[in-house]
Amino acid sequence: MNTPNLEDMGCGTSSATKDKKSEKALKAALVIQNWYRGYSARLKTRQRYALTIFQSIEYADEQGQLQLSNFFSFMLENYTNVPEKEPGLVTRLFGSSIQDKDRQDYLGLIEIPDSYCGPRLQFPLTFTDIDLLIEAFKQQQILHAYYVLEVLFETKKVLQQMPNFTHTNTSPSKEITICGDLHGKLDDLFLIFYKNGLPSVTNPYVFNGDFVDRGKNSMEILMILFVSFLVYPNDLHLNRGNHEDFMMNMRYGFTKEILHKYKLHGKKILQILEEVYTWLPIGTIIDNEVLVIHGGISESTDLNLLHRIERNKMRSVLMPPIPMDGDRAEKKNKLGTATVALGIRTSGSFSEQLTKQEWEQVIDILWSDPRGKRGCYPNTNRGGGCYFGPDITSKILNKYQLKMLVRSHECKPEGYEICHDGKVITVFSASNYYEEGSNRGAYIRMSSGTTPRFFQYQITKATCFRPLYQRVNAIESSAIRMLKERMISRKTDLIRAFQLQDRNKSGKLSMGQWAFSMENVLGLNLPWRSLSSHLVTTDKDGNIDYMSGFQDVHIQKPVKEVQSSLIETVYRYRSDLQIIFNIIDSDHSGLISMEEFRSMWKLFKSHYSVHIDDSQFDELAERMDLNKDGSIDFNEFLKAFYVVHKFDQLNKSDTKLA
Repeated sequence: MNTPNLEDMGCGTSSATKDKKSEKALKAALVIQNWYRGYSARLKTRQRYALTIFQSIEYADEQGQLQLSNFFSFMLENYTNVPEKEPGLVTRLFGSSIQDKDRQDYLGLIEIPDSYCGPRLQFPLTFTDIDLLIEAFKQQQILHAYYVLEVLFETKKVLQQMPNFTHTNTSPSKEITICGDLHGKLDDLFLIFYKNGLPSVTNPYVFNGDFVDRGKNSMEILMILFVSFLVYPNDLHLNRGNHEDFMMNMRYGFTKEILHKYKLHGKKILQILEEVYTWLPIGTIIDNEVLVIHGGISESTDLNLLHRIERNKMRSVLMPPIPMDGDRAEKKNKLGTATVALGIRTSGSFSEQLTKQEWEQVIDILWSDPRGKRGCYPNTNRGGGCYFGPDITSKILNKYQLKMLVRSHECKPEGYEICHDGKVITVFSASNYYEEGSNRGAYIRMSSGTTPRFFQYQITKATCFRPLYQRVNAIESSAIRMLKERMISRKTDLIRAFQLQDRNKSGKLSMGQWAFSMENVLGLNLPWRSLSSHLVTTDKDGNIDYMSGFQDVHIQKPVKEVQSSLIETVYRYRSDLQIIFNIIDSDHSGLISMEEFRSMWKLFKSHYSVHIDDSQFDELAERMDLNKDGSIDFNEFLKAFYVVHKFDQLNKSDTKLA
């Protein structure tokens, strides 16, 4: 029996019609695909601009931090009261803070009350204590100060027995995991351990520095890592980063975190922590092939010298060696008057310095960054270390029969980056470093004779369930907020630069003139033309109203009568001033005398070339001495300077960089 043809009966669709419909569907799909690709590319561009802002401001802050080292040298040469009145200041900067005290001096008077319901560690520590600590921190419990100090003392004792570079070997059946910066991001550490397992004899780790600062759980990370290290000293390797430094902690949050969580014993913890930092190894070498260091190398990196130096003499990157010409040396300061230079020995401090060459070698290891350009040149963004090109990488690796350099120190959008023909790997383990959704974290697994494997992740909060464009908007908004705060802190300088270009006094500049002035004053190396629509208003002819950049933001004046230029200066240098005042405040009272306050300001003003009349600062200081007792609470003084954003809600609603 023949089956009837449905098309012949008019019940089917011709092949020609089918082809036409398929062609239309394909064209529509291609249009949608092309639109989506363009949309995704624009989102990526906007996100990249935001990350560039975050990173430029971060590096500019680090540059300012490193410049403090020059100030401290200048201060100790010119602050004539130091040798007579403040020998403790010299010890604080260059001496050992606890070498005359033992463990009992710190722990003897600390009692653990029965009411304490946090984790209780049992020494000697075992794997059970690691598990106990992690579970307690997941419940947001605080480890008692007694246990914190016990862990720090034990860690210091074990670290003192370790070389500058720890050597470890792998096999095809025993990989090693390398983690980069964590910066107090405890959830990232939990996720790494969940995905990759806890440290053990069969699951070794390298944590490549910058465990602390910026994030809010630096203490918890440090305790987990140190306890794990004490249980597995041969299988968990801790490298020093540039943030394992008590001076860096003062600026970037860890000092504040400790004093907040441990109000009674925080100062003791800070003292012993300074010592622990100095004993951290500066690198790990895997299978005699892979060099793992926090920052990078330079053309003069000498691994033989770095193996020999007494690393515990490196107290802080901000404390360069001071040349000594005898026990008391008279110098001419920059003001032309004779002062007693740093020729006073306190606790043997100056015999405990690294040489200038040794200090520079360690700075390069902790601070340098790779770049695509050949050669070795100063790291102008950070202000310390160097940029090293692929030729420098090949030279150093070949010289020491190494195959690869693994380093951290830089946030990467994907959590890792490979450069220099595969010879340099950057790994960064703190996801959402700048802002929620700003970057992934990553870790590496490798073993002898195999290709490194990369594992990426990103901690997700409720905000990550929002559409992508909303998340990018949030990142942008935060970045622009930071940039506007940078602008308002240099308002007087920016207006002066704009007015030099505005010869007709019109209040407007061309795009090129405005971008040149912005970069010349702020020095952030940003794409100002692309950012202009977000920072200023532009007329129909493309000219920029340069004052419009300051309309929605201002610095709150604690005293209305004080000139704006002084307010901007104190706000701009508030982090530096806080560190300086904390150093002077030897009894940790939070108070300094009006005389010290004025003396330090004069030195600061001279060194940083701040052109502000002393009478203005004196008037401000007098008004900030609220109870008129001749002392100033410098922390409260500096908190009085903050930026007010007038149109926060408007900015958050629809912010776009590209």
